Amino acid sequence: MNPIFSDVFTEMAVLLMLAAVIGVIGIRLRQPLIVAFIVVGILVGPSVLGWVSANDQVDLLAKLGIALLLFVVGLKLDMKIIRSMGPVALATGMGQVMFTSIIGYLFAIMLGMNAVTALYVAVALTFSSTIIIVKLLSDKREVDSLHGRIAIGFLIVQDIVVVLVMIGLTALGEAGDALSLGQEALEVIFKGGVFIGAIALLMRYVLTPLLHQLARSPELLVLFAIAWAVALGALGTHLGFSKEVGAFLAGVSLASTPYREAIGARLVSLRDFLLLFFFIDLGAGLEMATLGSQVVPAIILSLFVLIGNPLIVMTILGVMGYRKRTGFLAGLTVAQISEFSLILGALGLSLGHINADTMGLITLVGLITISASTYMILYSHPLYEWLSPRLGLFERKRPYREESRELSIADDEIDVILFGLGRFGSGIASELQQRGLRVIGVDFDPILTRQQEGNGYIVRFGDAEDPEFVNSLPLEQVSWIISSVREIPVNLALLHCLHEYGYKGKVAATAHSIPNAERLKQAGAEQVLIPYADAATEAVDILFGKNSDIQSKQ
Repeated sequence: MNPIFSDVFTEMAVLLMLAAVIGVIGIRLRQPLIVAFIVVGILVGPSVLGWVSANDQVDLLAKLGIALLLFVVGLKLDMKIIRSMGPVALATGMGQVMFTSIIGYLFAIMLGMNAVTALYVAVALTFSSTIIIVKLLSDKREVDSLHGRIAIGFLIVQDIVVVLVMIGLTALGEAGDALSLGQEALEVIFKGGVFIGAIALLMRYVLTPLLHQLARSPELLVLFAIAWAVALGALGTHLGFSKEVGAFLAGVSLASTPYREAIGARLVSLRDFLLLFFFIDLGAGLEMATLGSQVVPAIILSLFVLIGNPLIVMTILGVMGYRKRTGFLAGLTVAQISEFSLILGALGLSLGHINADTMGLITLVGLITISASTYMILYSHPLYEWLSPRLGLFERKRPYREESRELSIADDEIDVILFGLGRFGSGIASELQQRGLRVIGVDFDPILTRQQEGNGYIVRFGDAEDPEFVNSLPLEQVSWIISSVREIPVNLALLHCLHEYGYKGKVAATAHSIPNAERLKQAGAEQVLIPYADAATEAVDILFGKNSDIQSKQ
């Protein structure tokens, strides 16, 4: 324990307060929190203030954060989504990975690194930050744009590749020499096959029915998800893979269940909080005295990432028939290295494949590229207008994919999002379908979501009061959002979420009474449904005719 503080609790409190202050400064400078948190680690580490001594506690929280990060990534890998990505995500993702790895390796060799170190550096330069890109695209309301969907597609490809790389490096580290590498690889393949097979059986026969029961208690559902991620992470470590691989497979095992959006939305804040400690731990481990010698190599490699990665993405998308604007905007999303690059470097350091100087170099490249690419993405449209006359090389004479709009986005467009699938809500959904409208139905009752599956519209398990879940829905596509939920707090929370998101469509909410209806209109609802009053009015109209006078008997 550091003598400056009386106990570990006080030390953690000071650490969190400092992280909050530095985080505010970072946000004001339009920087991702990753950069701010690494700076916090440098400040409290032995190179500056020397405050961090609770290394065991920080290290444990950092490992939990990494496990949850990989779990949430795996949670997004629904097999249906992977199959619908099409050739563009695979071609762009694999093309960029191969280009960056090969050219990055040559750059590293030219900078005097040995083969193993150069390989680590090259692979670390390959991966782009899913967290940062999705956050920036969400802030700019571009997640559902053409370039946004393409970017998210090849980021998923990168995430799969990084998991495979971690498996391979772990096997290489355990083999110890080239002669036993083949035997170790076969053992890893066998263990991996058994591990994946067991998970597949659990997915088929156990997990979905179990989640149906757990979903009756939202807190228990989230607790199980965390326990499942950590347990498979620990099992992955014992089987000779890594906790990252185990946690990733835990996420994949739940990705095809109707509860993945709800679980993912509720874990985002916890994941981000725990990752704070990973980046602090990373920054605290940097030796500032040794970073001076890494500045020139870091600048060279950063320029390669900032310029080379976007160029290869633009080239691939241009060859595939996309316009130069789409290629440019999608290309900017790979102009930085990822949190996975830092995790990969930490893995190499623990295996003894690289030294602290190389880890410092990778981190310095991360700080430079993450900072620079943030501004590039935030100001992507003005930057495109400035560079547009020089980008004709990256566009075919006839960009046929965008002219014909053959991308499968149109097939996935939704007209209405409906919250609440009870008798009233399911009736609305049925009527909307009969009128040819495409619907997503959302409910927080697992029994109702199960009952409504197979009725011809998409069903999602989720909470209308959860901003993360609401923002995960295709809000940009829909013209109407309807809530058949009658609880006023739920509807007010939903309206607030939509207002914060900047939703431009129309909203209809449901109320019990006229006073509550007025509250909802003041909160932004264009239409308010009062089921019993509306039903009574319709019944009278059917019986006696609309707007007819009823004469009483004399």
